[in-house]
Amino acid sequence: MIFRPYEYQRTAMQWIIDKPRCGLFLDMGLGKTVSTLTALQWLIDDCEISRILVVAPKKVAETTWSTEAEKWEHLHDLRVVKVIGTEKQRCMALAQKADVYVTGRDNFVWLVGKYGGKLPFDALVIDELTSFKSAKSERFKAMRIAVPSVKRVIGLTGTPAPNGLIDLWAQMYCIDQGERLGKSITRYRETYFETHKWNNIIVRCDVKKGCEEIIRNKIADICLSMQAKDYLQLPEMITHTVKVYLSDKTMSAYTKFEKEKVLEFQEEHGNEPANILANSAAGLMNKLSQYANGAIYDEDMQVHSIHNEKIDRLAEIVEAANGSSVLVFYQYKHDIPRITSRLKGYEVRVYQGEKDLKDWNAGKIDVLLAHPASTAYGLNMQQGGHYIVWFGTGWNLELYQQANARLHRQGQQYPVTVYRLICAGTVDERASAALEGKKGVQQSLLDSLNYLIRKHSEQ
Repeated sequence: MIFRPYEYQRTAMQWIIDKPRCGLFLDMGLGKTVSTLTALQWLIDDCEISRILVVAPKKVAETTWSTEAEKWEHLHDLRVVKVIGTEKQRCMALAQKADVYVTGRDNFVWLVGKYGGKLPFDALVIDELTSFKSAKSERFKAMRIAVPSVKRVIGLTGTPAPNGLIDLWAQMYCIDQGERLGKSITRYRETYFETHKWNNIIVRCDVKKGCEEIIRNKIADICLSMQAKDYLQLPEMITHTVKVYLSDKTMSAYTKFEKEKVLEFQEEHGNEPANILANSAAGLMNKLSQYANGAIYDEDMQVHSIHNEKIDRLAEIVEAANGSSVLVFYQYKHDIPRITSRLKGYEVRVYQGEKDLKDWNAGKIDVLLAHPASTAYGLNMQQGGHYIVWFGTGWNLELYQQANARLHRQGQQYPVTVYRLICAGTVDERASAALEGKKGVQQSLLDSLNYLIRKHSEQ
């Protein structure tokens, strides 16, 4: 396929050429991968660089970068090697002669250790820079050690929203080693944010008045930010919240189950500090969400089916798609066999890797079951369909938005329709409200926990 770049892609490519250490904050669907590969090809042709390391989410490392290089005619001479698999397989891949070496972010710590902190690459591409937003993570610490040894660093991610600016410090440090936002996350937080604490633990940071512009101006010389709405005329994305109603008997059983679990939780965890409490609350919400989905695990991880209301509603949507492929995002492993059993007669597959991606885009799959954490980043799935069903949404806004963008992106020919199955009167409604309120996961869990405690304590 011949690459005919849009003007904004030309701008992005020239940005990479002109800025040895830079960030491309481009919204989903703007073609970050092909723009980056094209700029790297130019730099190779000019003898500026010869070996490139790409660090990406696992599924993106497995498919996206090699697929993009194969897809475009001007990139056919670019030799791409995947540094994935067992340690022996990774070492064999690194020994091959290539231009681009792509590895998963979970292997990055190992890679830095293998080379003693000095990477033998001219350029480093960090795909999904937000993966390195935690200054406490091992992958960030490894990046901090390795970055000085690389001549060129390119950080790729979406445009940061105001409530995500607190996470920008570590991401920028990966690019400029603290030159613009400072050497310390503590100093960055104290300078630009108002912190909110619970039991002396920071649970939320809000940007101080006027500081959002200051932060953006500080990084503007090396970070190019583009929003899709300013450059793309994408088909419409239509979201339907589909209320699923339980029978009176099942609803009564759910309410009893919820009350018991919430009061048990309050008794066992009520005095925990906020950060630990949020983790504990996630376990409680997961148990309630399982019930809303129709089945729960017991302590021995045995599955107990409760109802089929969501599955029946999903089957109706698949039937109404009238032959069009449907991408279904599930939450729990026990969702898979229950959905598969109900959709007999359809070609149903669980996403596992590159073959499934190719078959989906080729129209060979009626229903593709995918977990948002495995498919949310970087995969181009827009050729395979335009219907999405969330069997359960979860609480993570970034994953939700990124997962929807697998279909709602450049190259999509049809309006994308998203169905969210929300079990009325259950914790599903709290999760849906959290996504719409655009709060962080931790704060959403704590807010919902407080709501449920008040609800059942007053009864």
